[in-house]
Amino acid sequence: MALPTKQVICINWGSKYGPLFINRLFAMVQRNITPPFSFTCFTDSIEGIRPEVFTEPLPTIDFELPKTRTGIWQKCRLWNAKLGNLEGPVLFLDLDLVITGSIDAFFTYGSRDDVILARNPSNPFEKMGQTSVYRFPVGKLVPLLTHFATDPLKIAEKYRYEQRFVTRYAPGGIKSWPQQSVLHFRHHCRRVFPLNYVASAKLPESAKIVIFPGDLKPQDAIDGRYHEGDAVRSPREHLALTRRAGRGRGILAHLRHYILPTEWVQQHWRE
Repeated sequence: MALPTKQVICINWGSKYGPLFINRLFAMVQRNITPPFSFTCFTDSIEGIRPEVFTEPLPTIDFELPKTRTGIWQKCRLWNAKLGNLEGPVLFLDLDLVITGSIDAFFTYGSRDDVILARNPSNPFEKMGQTSVYRFPVGKLVPLLTHFATDPLKIAEKYRYEQRFVTRYAPGGIKSWPQQSVLHFRHHCRRVFPLNYVASAKLPESAKIVIFPGDLKPQDAIDGRYHEGDAVRSPREHLALTRRAGRGRGILAHLRHYILPTEWVQQHWRE
């Protein structure tokens, strides 16, 4: 009997990520999955994408996406009734995450009809899910798209992030991945002050996927900087700027935001 195909999807639009992120994500999936599997990218440009990646146009929507100060709602396109020729459960992965271990269990955990999200450590009391890594059956989230289409701007401003909307309204509710299998780089891996000045970010053995929400991306972790565009500085240089930084985001935040170059991210985040 043939094994079911593990279906992985991602989405790309505009110029923020593009082929470098898509190709590295595919390579990480390929190294950490037991075949058979498929990898489909829904994108507005196929230029530079390696041929092993199946590409599909961005799923269509019949309303204009809202422009808000926070939150990115392009992923609502994946709530469509059809996603190319895919059927059944699909595992969505953000383009800027790092796969550090086997992802086979993400296809067998729970039941095929479940909507399963990562845990969001930024809002532990709210119990909001994180859609950086989530699995759902194609077509099951159509009610979300129908609801969102009634007033996209109002809903986007009310819920701020599409993952909060998914958490609240996914048909049948959501489940969460097992503890410690999906980790948040800033919350679970980087060292706390003052250890961040003498030790690079850790990689717990339980981690299969490390997500990078916010400004800090894999290349930033590799280089040793907390915000995209920041200069790479030594611990001594960073500490020398503490007083000046206190006039902006605060001295404590400045001290906490230093990270050393992270070698294990470079080992995994590659083609």
